Amino acid sequence: MDFLLNPNVAYVILLAGVFMAFLAVVTPGTGLLEIGAVFCFLLAGYAVYNLSINAWALMILFLSIVPYVYSVQKRNRLIFLGISILMVVIGSVFLFDGEDSWFSVNPFLALIFSSVISISLWMVIRKAIEAISSRPTHDLSGLIGQVGEAKSAIHQDGNIYVAGELWSARSDKEIPAGSQARVLQRDGFTLVVEKIDPGNS
Repeated sequence: MDFLLNPNVAYVILLAGVFMAFLAVVTPGTGLLEIGAVFCFLLAGYAVYNLSINAWALMILFLSIVPYVYSVQKRNRLIFLGISILMVVIGSVFLFDGEDSWFSVNPFLALIFSSVISISLWMVIRKAIEAISSRPTHDLSGLIGQVGEAKSAIHQDGNIYVAGELWSARSDKEIPAGSQARVLQRDGFTLVVEKIDPGNS
């Protein structure tokens, strides 16, 4: 376990843990990212416990969670994602105290890994936030109130063309094919419609 006491190794492991933890928030499901993040944090924690650290850098790492959580809640908050990534980079680079300088991580290594992690987090999480926040393409609730054309006779079942697509439909009263009908509600993926009488549309 002595290799974990190398600040460069601990720095890389810590960044890997942060990367997986951030991804786990926006892509939950398998549990692999969560397990990987916990494993990395345990290894990095061993180094933090045994090495001299800058408390202010550790605080910045913890505080980076706040703008990150805020950024994934709604769209158009990507500036907070950038702030969070910047805080992660600063906190991780300066976390381990150097004897003759503010940090003990190799500057070249810090530059490479910070750049890769920052770009990767920005690209992946930005796309995930956009996907989470976007409205579904087939939003049945958005069809309520729209008018379409019955493509077959509609009663217990049938088809209606509305909003540019063909949908399954049913009605309390029979609607002849070719008639105009209004969407009243939805029942799963079936639209409940009513006939529009001429002059009452």
